[in-house]
Amino acid sequence: MTDSSNTTRHVMTLDLEGDPRGIAAYRRHHRRIWPEVRDSLLRVGVLRMDIYQLERRLVMVMDTKEGFDLKRSFAAHVASHPRCAEWEELMKTFQRAPPGARPGQLWTPMESIFHLERRASAATGPPGRRSRPRGGR
Repeated sequence: MTDSSNTTRHVMTLDLEGDPRGIAAYRRHHRRIWPEVRDSLLRVGVLRMDIYQLERRLVMVMDTKEGFDLKRSFAAHVASHPRCAEWEELMKTFQRAPPGARPGQLWTPMESIFHLERRASAATGPPGRRSRPRGGR
């Protein structure tokens, strides 16, 4: 999904392995992301990244700069520093593919099925309709 500010939003999901201690370790790692990983993700074009959890299911919402190519940029991230490659390999030990993933795919893109956004001007209605002030004729 692309928005008007020249950014692209990627929403992806994956599942964690069922071990409660592994899930707790995954959360601990993300509370203290390694500086090399943070710097690399920002350098390849990630502007914002949020990961949400519901039991074993994770959802990542990632906003990226214009022209960001997920596969190419992620490969550049992993290759940018040995600690980045180490981080990604470590994270894979906690992860498993969600339903609907392609073979070998962990983080799996989700399909947007609904979008709601406040319009820039409250007086702007649907096309072809004019807004009328309250109490007017």
